[in-house]
Amino acid sequence: MPLEAEIPVQALLVVDVQNEFSAGGLRPVPNHGEALRRILAHVEHARHDGRPIAFAQHFNKPHESRAFVPGSWGAELSPGLEPRTNAALERVFEKDMFGAFTATELESWLRQRGVTEVLIVGFYAHMCLSTSAREALVRGFDVVVDPEATAARDLEDAVLGRQSADDVRRSALLHLTNMGVRLVAPAAERAHA
Repeated sequence: MPLEAEIPVQALLVVDVQNEFSAGGLRPVPNHGEALRRILAHVEHARHDGRPIAFAQHFNKPHESRAFVPGSWGAELSPGLEPRTNAALERVFEKDMFGAFTATELESWLRQRGVTEVLIVGFYAHMCLSTSAREALVRGFDVVVDPEATAARDLEDAVLGRQSADDVRRSALLHLTNMGVRLVAPAAERAHA
């Protein structure tokens, strides 16, 4: 008797989509507006489909930086990303590490909802999004990332040189795909499908 294939349950993980990454924040990303529109669209689709949505919200420790200070405008979730009240399928997970799974209840919350796959969107592609994707992989979740729903910043090092924000984003995503992360097809490809 053949076994029935398990139907994957996908959750949306929104990583650090906070005001600090906007033009008025302390960590602005160049494609913030475009990425935020894609992120908001993913939130609306997940709500429409009745899928769980986890919002990871980063706070720096007091000695680390002026950015992401608890109670500051920059640390607030971007407009439109507040979880709906009394929604059992939406929750904020506060963190002070790069990964959304480290020292949070995210994994158990996802498992309680039968989640087998996470679609991850948010900022920075090369830091918290990437770390969260790796953490999800090592915990046995299938991982999908929308490359149009993330961003990075320019990086420069005296020895290694400079990379533009888009090169940093693409490089981070390339590393993740090499580890088994799947990417959402770009909008242009989806339009022709």
